[in-house]
Amino acid sequence: MRRTLFRRTAVATVLGAVLFTAAPAHADTRADQWTHRAENAYTSLQTHLYQGADNHGLYREKTPGQPGDNPHSFVWPLREATAATQDMARLPGSGPAYGKDVDDRFRTLRLYYADSGGRPGYQSYLPAPLGKGGDVFYDDNAVIGLSLMDQYRATGDTRYLERAEDTADIVSRGWDDDPAKTCPGGMDWFDGPANDTRAANVTGLSAQLTAELYAATHDKRQLDRARAWYGWNRDCLRQEPGLYWNSHKDDGSTDKTLWTYNSGAMVGTATTLYRATGERAYLRQAVEDANASLDHWKQGDRLHDQPAVFNAFYFKDLLALNAVHPDPDYRRAMETYAADTWKSNRDAATGLFRFQPSGGGDYDPQAPAETLEQSAMVQIFATLARTDPHG
Repeated sequence: MRRTLFRRTAVATVLGAVLFTAAPAHADTRADQWTHRAENAYTSLQTHLYQGADNHGLYREKTPGQPGDNPHSFVWPLREATAATQDMARLPGSGPAYGKDVDDRFRTLRLYYADSGGRPGYQSYLPAPLGKGGDVFYDDNAVIGLSLMDQYRATGDTRYLERAEDTADIVSRGWDDDPAKTCPGGMDWFDGPANDTRAANVTGLSAQLTAELYAATHDKRQLDRARAWYGWNRDCLRQEPGLYWNSHKDDGSTDKTLWTYNSGAMVGTATTLYRATGERAYLRQAVEDANASLDHWKQGDRLHDQPAVFNAFYFKDLLALNAVHPDPDYRRAMETYAADTWKSNRDAATGLFRFQPSGGGDYDPQAPAETLEQSAMVQIFATLARTDPHG
């Protein structure tokens, strides 16, 4: 996943402008507006970045392509395209039309799965015969597990639950409680001897996955994992309420960079633990982290400058909390970000969103548009369209 430390790089037809003009006259409610924007962003994703059934349902990393790019995207952008498609399938009225697309995304995701030397997992890039493979990054696997849980809840199909359970076992390999290290515990970033990082993102997202599994199965093993992993982030990387340092390195140093999705994963995990256990301490912690983090991220251009994909995680977690502890500030912040980004970062001729190389910040007309960030904006618009603005 992307961050200063974690950015991994692989080293069309233009739609008529009429399709991407302002919302039509019938879009006279806020939900209609967000639906319209989600549909536009998704159409652009599929037109400019999707490679089609003849290419196994894969996506490009970015458009236009750059010299040295891989033929297809890494697994993380595909996961975000999958999440975007799932959100489209939940739109009021038109959602069922996206059901086949959702099925296609999950079939394609499975192409990244391999068992290498008895250590299975979703690899960062396509394994043979479609690619040369890559490392098993535990954050990739955690978020794929979260998508599998979303699909299990949407369909009741236990195949998705079973795969999510398998993914939780994969990420559990990353737990590193070597007593010689600073603050023993936390999840390794990737599976391999070169890993030297235990990170907030993978630990928080893995905790969120296992909390959701406990809520669905009441398997105490998943609850124990969720409590331990969530607790480590709070004990070892929490700078202050709602803000979590990026990682501890094996040399004893700490990367103190702050990211919105690290705030979000902790809010989401605590919310799920509260819903699954009834323990109000988790609700208090979720509210404290949500309110404090939002106070921080709303200042100046902080949200604007964060990668759009990180903000998609963050806002979804705030709305999950909103379902049990309504606070209009959560949705208001999401709507403001969505409206501002639609206005300032979207190429009206193509419907593609362009940012700085970080994935956030000001519009750069020369920057490639990426599957990762385009999918994030689909998720944000579709989530606003399908959720109750009154909580």
